[in-house]
Amino acid sequence: MEAISLTDIILRIGLSLVLGGIIGFERERDSQPAGLRTHMILVIGACLAMILSINLANAAGTDPTRLAAQVVSGIGFLGAGAILRSGFTVKGLTTATTIWTMAIVGLAVGAGYYVVSIVTTVVLMVVLSVLDVIEKRFVRINVIRNVVIEVTDAKGIIRDVRKTMARIADQVITFSVQKSVKGKSLRLEIVARFSKSEKIENMVEQISEIEGVKNFKIE
Repeated sequence: MEAISLTDIILRIGLSLVLGGIIGFERERDSQPAGLRTHMILVIGACLAMILSINLANAAGTDPTRLAAQVVSGIGFLGAGAILRSGFTVKGLTTATTIWTMAIVGLAVGAGYYVVSIVTTVVLMVVLSVLDVIEKRFVRINVIRNVVIEVTDAKGIIRDVRKTMARIADQVITFSVQKSVKGKSLRLEIVARFSKSEKIENMVEQISEIEGVKNFKIE
């Protein structure tokens, strides 16, 4: 394998910058923890690792994949940092997978596979944007939410909240009550399953309309 010239190195780093920026912009627009700068730096770094791997291997006569192979395993730690747990849900899995995939794209650019890298980035962009719209509109989200409601300790308010949750949620998994004697208030903790985001929005509206509701939080 021939060493990569300075002109090709600049070209490959430039292409990595553009491809990383495309996916990074989409993640940034979606308010994800790993956004534009993270993806751009990631792809450039992976590309540079491949370039150095090829050139160093060419000079020393060693395996050209040795350095680049460490990117695949090492990138897992960065992806893990994008995964966040919020209540009963886990967020950031999609961003973690884009980080891993774009690292591979960076390696491909560094190896000179320009067309494959561009096509992969375009396909990934389609999956993230177009399929996201389809998923939100037609696919059941089926998520579990932990709902915490603080209400005034008044007669019938627990029954009103329970009926509202049972009517809107697909399934009420748990319903617990904590009473504050001094403050004359109740803390309701509800774990429920929802199949559509519209149901969560309706729950917020209808629970807020119940007289005596003081505070409302969804985890």
